[in-house]
Amino acid sequence: MTERDETYARLKQLIEPFNKKGAQISETTRFAQDLEWDSLTVMDFVASVEDEFDILISMNRVAEIETVGQLVDAVGQLQGDR
Repeated sequence: MTERDETYARLKQLIEPFNKKGAQISETTRFAQDLEWDSLTVMDFVASVEDEFDILISMNRVAEIETVGQLVDAVGQLQGDR
């Protein structure tokens, strides 16, 4: 399993408590459209991602991330920036 695959698997686990619609999660799953998350849910989720991966995600970066796959890539980049 690659590092990216591990990040994806961990993110899927973090999404589950927030997945009130029971949507199927894939790399193309969109947070706003598919999961129907509001801004408060997004902020709670981002906080859990930051805690899990020991990273900080700027608000500008959060606004650019629309899909699970984009988040996987962003987490990988932020972990590489350490």
